[in-house]
Amino acid sequence: MLYLTGEDEMIKKLTKHGNSMALILDRALLEILKIGESTPLEITTDGKSLTISPVHDEKRARKLSKSLEKVNKKYGKALKKMA
Repeated sequence: MLYLTGEDEMIKKLTKHGNSMALILDRALLEILKIGESTPLEITTDGKSLTISPVHDEKRARKLSKSLEKVNKKYGKALKKMA
């Protein structure tokens, strides 16, 4: 569900995805941000809000990829069971 609240704001609802929740991003938004299926995303929080940013910096993308590999190696089986 998409609600436009201003020129560069939107309100979205989470969608149930297995035992998790997913945020569905509209194709138009993905195209504006040049985000594809394989684009790594950095998710940060200040405890009150989330910031989701595409990682276009190659050094940062490699660091994120290595971190994900470590997590998947250590917790991959458990993560698959939870999905």
